[in-house]
Amino acid sequence: MRAFEYFTATDSKHAVALLAEHAPARVLAGGTDLLADLKSSPSHAPKTVVDISRAADMRGIEVNARGLCIGALVTHSEIMASTVIRDLFPALADAAHTIGAVQTRNLGTLGGNLVTAVPSVDSGPTLVALDAQVTIAGPAGHRTMPLSEFFVAPRRTALKPDELLVEIVIPAENLGKPAHFLKMGLRKGQALALVNAASSLRIDAKKNTCKDVRIALGAVAPTVVRAKTAEKFLEGRAATAENFAEAGRLAVADAKPISDMRASADYRKDLVAVLAKRTLEAACAQSKAAKQKGARK
Repeated sequence: MRAFEYFTATDSKHAVALLAEHAPARVLAGGTDLLADLKSSPSHAPKTVVDISRAADMRGIEVNARGLCIGALVTHSEIMASTVIRDLFPALADAAHTIGAVQTRNLGTLGGNLVTAVPSVDSGPTLVALDAQVTIAGPAGHRTMPLSEFFVAPRRTALKPDELLVEIVIPAENLGKPAHFLKMGLRKGQALALVNAASSLRIDAKKNTCKDVRIALGAVAPTVVRAKTAEKFLEGRAATAENFAEAGRLAVADAKPISDMRASADYRKDLVAVLAKRTLEAACAQSKAAKQKGARK
């Protein structure tokens, strides 16, 4: 590993100042990705590393007027343990559980996982399906954007060299929206996704029709993508197994999978159809269960 300068940020404002002063620099949070990169590619080691792990203003999980706010330094284990997240969005906890081993989940952060921007990112599909926004800090202040626009290309985000992802927000109007996440890998644990998928929707109880449909897919395109063709088909249609299956088939049109050593493009297309269908069915079941629970109160 090649030598580099190391700075510790006390908070997000200090981190942005350090990034502006020493750009281009790499950011260290949990270190599960960065340290592996430094060891495997010593010739590409950065001249400067800014450690943000002690920035207390980038931690915490809370519900406020904006929605569910998750600090970028919240770990995957903290997401799994959060009663707030498990009550509102169990799909987020399910996605966190599929990330790496226990040690990785204990150290790895949600913000770090998103910033890596790998096509198979496990935390991305559920958040995209819930219309999550990201808050970015820079020298000029804060800006927000949809998470779906934050991903630009494999391992590339909309972050500028002197900017920092500080928070992820699921908007207030989506609090408690039924959602489900599924991942298919070559083994049950510590596997990269061949395909991962998440869907969210609401069911009109009187008409038994779908609304506010979102389907997000990972590992089948350069970035996490929305299956908008399938979403448009399902919007306003009856919540039936046949329509969910057709939406799954239509979702394939929005995927651009490749063939590699782990799976063929055709196999990934089959997985897209199956996982989209299953996540829609599960989100629908959640919606109906919530309606029944509310009716009994």
